[in-house]
Amino acid sequence: MSGERDRLPRLLALVPFLQARPGVSVADAAADFGVTPEQLRRDLQLLWMCGLPGHGPGDLIDLSFEGESISVIFDAGISRPQRLTGEEALALVVALRTLAETPGLTDRDAVERALVKIEAAAGGEIEAVDTVSVALDHVTSTLAILQRALDTGQALQLRYYTATRDETTERIVDPMRIFELDGRSYLEAWCRRAEGMRAFRLDRVESALVLDEASRPPAGAQLRDLSEGLYSPAPEHLLALLRVSPSFGWVADYYPTASVEEQSDGWRLISLHVADPSWVRALALGSGGDVEVLSPVWLAESIRSEAASALAGYA
Repeated sequence: MSGERDRLPRLLALVPFLQARPGVSVADAAADFGVTPEQLRRDLQLLWMCGLPGHGPGDLIDLSFEGESISVIFDAGISRPQRLTGEEALALVVALRTLAETPGLTDRDAVERALVKIEAAAGGEIEAVDTVSVALDHVTSTLAILQRALDTGQALQLRYYTATRDETTERIVDPMRIFELDGRSYLEAWCRRAEGMRAFRLDRVESALVLDEASRPPAGAQLRDLSEGLYSPAPEHLLALLRVSPSFGWVADYYPTASVEEQSDGWRLISLHVADPSWVRALALGSGGDVEVLSPVWLAESIRSEAASALAGYA
């Protein structure tokens, strides 16, 4: 512990060490801390300037180390048992509760025991530990499950919502990496259902289960190049052009887009590739006029015809 980075922990440990070994020699104390006697004397000189607020007589730590032995004359209250404040205890309880709610925690009993000790150390400064509850958000809890599968080399069973098809599917995947792009977290894995590499947005993973079987992506499975973004549409995907009102501006954030153009009236022109146009049809018909399909023309005319038929039924 000879570097400057280690000096603060050494200083914090010195006074309790010296109190436990009154009259210890400078050489022995230096050897125990792994520093030279000269460095230890410099540390003791610094401790002389540390203590309680006020920094006057009776406030600062007082040591005797002029000879070859060291004695603590005044410890500035270090030996007095400390009690956690309410704020300190609450912060520790929240942190421990967060650990307890983390999926895959291997030693939950240790966390529970620590919670009991914190409550006792708080000395009544906070209510019972059971009054504090912590719930992880869905993405955070899902991330913990996926990371555990990656760390242990196990396969995953996912229930996943595919926005471009407006469908939820069950699939078994072999996880290969977790990454972040444009403020979102993704799992990249070999999908056994699709027999190909896929990127799964964590906020669309409805459930994840670590399976009791090894992850086994094929030898030829390759991670995608993210230098030009995540989404690479297939040739057969349809390119649709939508005009959406401000209240449906979220479409540009939720779905992968080819382009987004802001208009003077607050509406947006959104160009995007879709694997199945049925969700575009449902989006437009359910928007109450806030989503207009401009192209392809056949899709726009089909939606208008379906809307007209529905209105005729009311007439």
